[in-house]
Amino acid sequence: MGLRQTLGAGAIAGVLLLAAACAESPSEEPGPPAAGRSSGSELAAGGQDPQSPATSAGDDPFAEYAVERPGPLRERLLSADILISTEETISKQTVQRIRRLPGVTAVEPLSVALVSVEDRVLSVAAVDAAGYRRFTGLATAEEQAVWDRVAGGEIAVRPALQARLPLDEQDFVRLGSEEGSPSAHVGAWAPQVPTIDAVVNERWAEELGMQPGNALVVSTTITAPQAIRGPVKRILGANASIQLLDIATRLGLDPDAVQTAVVVGTVADAVGSFSYRTLGGGRIAPDPAWVASHISTEQVPILGTMTCNRAIFPQLRAALEEVVASGLAGEIHPEEYAGCYYPRFIAGSTTLSNHSFGLAFDINVPGNQRGTAGELHRGVVAIFEKWGFAWGGDWRWTDPMHFELARLVDPD
Repeated sequence: MGLRQTLGAGAIAGVLLLAAACAESPSEEPGPPAAGRSSGSELAAGGQDPQSPATSAGDDPFAEYAVERPGPLRERLLSADILISTEETISKQTVQRIRRLPGVTAVEPLSVALVSVEDRVLSVAAVDAAGYRRFTGLATAEEQAVWDRVAGGEIAVRPALQARLPLDEQDFVRLGSEEGSPSAHVGAWAPQVPTIDAVVNERWAEELGMQPGNALVVSTTITAPQAIRGPVKRILGANASIQLLDIATRLGLDPDAVQTAVVVGTVADAVGSFSYRTLGGGRIAPDPAWVASHISTEQVPILGTMTCNRAIFPQLRAALEEVVASGLAGEIHPEEYAGCYYPRFIAGSTTLSNHSFGLAFDINVPGNQRGTAGELHRGVVAIFEKWGFAWGGDWRWTDPMHFELARLVDPD
């Protein structure tokens, strides 16, 4: 985003939001509270007062992404019963076909993608605030400040991530692991539609490289959502993700649904989009065709055999060859290598790890635990960073054993 003005720390008060935050789903991987954050009572970061008259573009740090504010909530609230996502834009004609299905009360188009934020991959939605807010539940839908801030160019994040999101001193979060990834200011901590971690307005979709209109929230009101899944699948095809949100709320993810991973960022072409099913023990089963075309097992210097995304190997080899040429090969311990491709969720969550795409690997594990400075030789770190890998030791909650592909580098 570029602009970094000093922002106030005024919070949105709101007893209903507090109650909703306390009732949120189980916590994810434990971590330290975010810098400058309260233990849970503060639900919105600072920024210009959303209730005040709009400032001029020159005074507004978020003007680049601002859209018209939605105004007060006047339409009735709707239940969020099904979340549909696909790899491609869902046409207006297809939306109308789904809207006309018996039992469907309302349909809201949005764009959904996975965004890498420090080894967790967040589900981010670009939404029309006026329409989407009706599906978020009473506490969030009626909090006007949340939607004014989203329309104003800020991001609203579900409260369960408040202690885990890596914010800078001014409450910005970088959306992506690549150099030059855009940063968004956290304007509110507010519950969202289940399985969605954060929302921005529609102007952000192009900046983040999202596939426009590739998702729908569906309300069925008194009709059982299970009755709609079959007809929707016949319209969209077997590869569409049709997530029953009542099950997702109780169990974390609908075990019968095919999930769709649509990744954005400069390495998105290397990853591709793929579908997967959930397994026990926090694991996932990606589409075998995607695995066959993207994952391979190859020999590399020092570490020997690695199973990773094919895209990682040219620059990984180049990095390891430079480590050898620099006389630093002894600083990497092959017996302490902990893997690359491991299709799974972050421990205790339904958030995908970057290891699920075969783009991350862990080395020298015993001496480089999370939350420590680590013992890894900084010359080795510099070489990996030169060849396009981000290092977990630079993160707010450090993970010095961890490297992940942040940009594509041609070794030739």
